[in-house]
Amino acid sequence: MAEDLGEKTEAPTGKKLKEARNRGQLPKSKDLTGAIDLIAAALVLALLGSYCSGRMYDLLQRSLTGTTIDRGTPMQVIGESLHDAAANLGMTLAPVMAIMFTVILLTHFIQVGPLLTFDPLQPKLSKMNPISGVKRLFGLRGVMQTVMSISKLSIVGTVVVLIMIRNEAKLVRLPLLMPTQALWVTIYVLIEILAWVLSLLLIIGVVDFMYQKWQHKKDLRMTKQEVKDEHKSMEGDPETKRKRMRIAQDVAMQRISSEVPDADVIVTNPTHFSVALRYRETWGAPRVVAKGADQLAFRIRHLGAANGVPIIERPPLARALYWGTKEGEQISEEHYEAVAEILAYVYRLDGKAAEMREQAEAAFAV
Repeated sequence: MAEDLGEKTEAPTGKKLKEARNRGQLPKSKDLTGAIDLIAAALVLALLGSYCSGRMYDLLQRSLTGTTIDRGTPMQVIGESLHDAAANLGMTLAPVMAIMFTVILLTHFIQVGPLLTFDPLQPKLSKMNPISGVKRLFGLRGVMQTVMSISKLSIVGTVVVLIMIRNEAKLVRLPLLMPTQALWVTIYVLIEILAWVLSLLLIIGVVDFMYQKWQHKKDLRMTKQEVKDEHKSMEGDPETKRKRMRIAQDVAMQRISSEVPDADVIVTNPTHFSVALRYRETWGAPRVVAKGADQLAFRIRHLGAANGVPIIERPPLARALYWGTKEGEQISEEHYEAVAEILAYVYRLDGKAAEMREQAEAAFAV
């Protein structure tokens, strides 16, 4: 019933997933990216906070005291001040920006993997259509995203309130403490809040990433007919393949019919494979003039028997020749000895048969 209605019930094929990836359509979680970025920012602040604050304090002190400004015209003074402020600000923020940029790249790489595509940057009229934008905003998915955002904010807010309630006794006593003690208590509570909030955001981000992967595959689902059409386009039409197979079989049968009667021997395994061999003195080694499996193998044996070609059962050799040598090619050196023994045996049989024919002819002549 679902197939008749054209419902998308089939998992996306590898081809469709690859096409979506090339278009930049990949499962990504903004929540996971934001959580990792916030954690990285907190770690950078903890590691480089004193360095950054020290440089900013030094810059502010020198700017206010004028120790970095040489005497000159007002424009020269302003230019030197701006240059000194920009240089110090760049030196201060450079390590922070480098670390954050690296973290952002790694976060996207973990979710997406190696990919370079400019397709999402191409302008599309559908994105500029206000009606489509309103549908996305007030559609089911837009409403669900809004509900999820409110739920996440509520969860984070609840955790913050619970931590504040747990530390209520410490916070109430802040006015009674010395400034240094009050500062340390405040920092302790803020660190606890930050640790819980970041941990919670990371868990939410991981869950959201798993949901985005599931949603991505769901959005790319295909109908049964789409799967069939894709298989046809990749593998070819079944009727055309059958025609090609029939033509190939006809060509093989013609080759067998022309080559097997002149073969010196047929090596079999004895039912699945048959290999017809022929040797001429001008050749460097015997050649495989025809070979076949199953029905073709039976046809080779039938033609060989009808034309008096000896049939020798050597299963290992038959399999090795079938898989290792193409039709019309000489056998490899590793099979020389085994094939030579078979041909010698066949030639001895032919010699005895010729001798018996000569004796019979002489008897009838008398």
